[in-house]
Amino acid sequence: MQIDKSWYDELNLGDIKQVQPVSGGDINLAFKITTAQKNYFLKVQPKNDQSFFGHEIEGLNLINSVANAPQVIKSGTFKNNGYLILNYIEFGTGSQFDLGKLVAQMHQKHASKFGLNHDVLNAKNKKINTWQDNWADFYINQRLEVLIKQVKQKNNWNGFRDKLMKQFEEMIREYYSKNPITPSLLHGDLWNGNASFQDDHQPILYDPDVFFGNREMDIAMTLLFGGFSEEFYRGYNDTYPMADNWQKRVPWYQTYYLLAHLNLFGETYGPSLENALMKSLEK
Repeated sequence: MQIDKSWYDELNLGDIKQVQPVSGGDINLAFKITTAQKNYFLKVQPKNDQSFFGHEIEGLNLINSVANAPQVIKSGTFKNNGYLILNYIEFGTGSQFDLGKLVAQMHQKHASKFGLNHDVLNAKNKKINTWQDNWADFYINQRLEVLIKQVKQKNNWNGFRDKLMKQFEEMIREYYSKNPITPSLLHGDLWNGNASFQDDHQPILYDPDVFFGNREMDIAMTLLFGGFSEEFYRGYNDTYPMADNWQKRVPWYQTYYLLAHLNLFGETYGPSLENALMKSLEK
């Protein structure tokens, strides 16, 4: 796809000098736009409209209210393409301690209930975000069971996993009936590819999938694929200390992300999901 002169008037970014394709994920086309004044990052979703980016825009704005993420410049629909313009991030290096502090600051933004004001149905892993008072109800009914239904449709479920999941869900309900938590703003997809540093060494978060939930979900994701140092967790805990025994609950939330990967990538992630469930059920 070409960003030709007809796009320039639509984008209205001033004197555009150059448009370069760049990597921008597996679902959008992405471009670096160089103008006489500054650089911009353009995401394009072909054969769609600007509503496709609504969830991302809300997430970036929520994170920017308390932390640091790319700034939303503009969104729209042009020639049957949805688009989103962000400021262009020049990446550099920085302190993992500061990155941990940034994530903790995001988690210190609270809500009275778990969820968000809209569902996310245009994603491969669908999210039902109806507001709930009870974390166990939200996590089980609006995260785990939604994905289990999708996985079953792809024939990647079996009796062993079903038995483990039922035991796990019962444990979750029992634990949180006695240990209520406060909903925090979550990034929602906090692997090391969605967190980095600007060229001024400031940490930054991007590509969010936000909702208000249990902050241990984000922390569990950081530990699933690695890339975060001990300094990250020290910076986090210095800013917003984790609850007692949080390490024991890491597999409780890695279970969700492994279930999501099973849905996206198939049986490759089946054994890892089973291991996370079994570890979660250990006394």
